Order: sequence, then C-alpha cells, then structure tokens
Amino acid sequence: MKNKILLSIIVLSFGFIGCLKANGDSNQTNSKGGMMNYEINKSDEDWKNELTPEQYKILRQKGTEMAFTGALYKNQDKGKYVCAACGAVLFSSDTKYESGSGWPSFYQPVKEGVVDKQKDSGYGMERTEILCSKCGGHLGHVFNDGPRPTGLRYCINSASLKFQKE
Repeated sequence: MKNKILLSIIVLSFGFIGCLKANGDSNQTNSKGGMMNYEINKSDEDWKNELTPEQYKILRQKGTEMAFTGALYKNQDKGKYVCAACGAVLFSSDTKYESGSGWPSFYQPVKEGVVDKQKDSGYGMERTEILCSKCGGHLGHVFNDGPRPTGLRYCINSASLKFQKE
C-alpha cells in the first residue's frame, strides 16, 4: 500500500512539473528579461508543412535528437550553419569543435544577437536554452564548459540547422 501511495505521489509530481514547464514556456523572455518578439511568426500548421517531423519536434516543440546521431555532428566542411526553419546564419565552421557531447558544438555564434538565451528549468535542471532570434526556433543549450576564447559550448541539435558549404 505504501508503495502505491509513493508511486502516485511521484507520478502526480511529474505531471505538476510538466504543467509548470508548459505554462512557463508560453511567455518567453530573453536573457535581459524582455519579452521575445520574432521577425518571423507562423502558425503551428505552417511550421508543420514546412519542416520535417524531426525538425518540427526540435525547433517548435523543444525536442532533442539522440546524441551522436545528427547529420551535422561530424561535419568538418568549411561553411555556415543556418537555422533550418528560417535560414538565419547562426554559426560558422570556424567556431565548431569536437566536444565529445554527441551534438554539434560551437564556442560562439557568428555574431552577437543571432541567438536568444532563455532560462530552462525543465527536467529538474537549470540550463540556458538557445533560440534563433529571427524565428524563435529551439536550437539547443549553452554551457560554461567550452574552449577558449569564450569558455562556452553551444550544444546544438543537427536537425535545427542546415549547412551551407563554402
């Protein structure tokens, strides 16, 4: 009987946390505390028609692809990495490095302002989510364990990017 009660409490807790997370995502604020407004605003139906199911899950529903499976994870060609949803230039091959995380990793965006940062408290962790500043698409997360000169690791889902070879 005690096990059933404990299991019920755990299940209800996860449901409650999920509701809080879903509620928190509806009012996105940037790292400066301001509301995020995007140049490109489309309906969910439009995004579903334009993106692959995997891209939609990651870019619009904040999903994550499995580590070491992304098409761009091992890419070493010279070029630009653009948002798969809107084409905004986000990262350069010059700042890509092998982090061992299983996702494409960069130590900085191509220029200031091309990505927005947002607090992510999902799954009981405190992280910083990275979004495309043009369309609001979820790209991944940034961590403070990267190489010089920034010390940052932008850990990005391959499906949220397209690569333009030089």
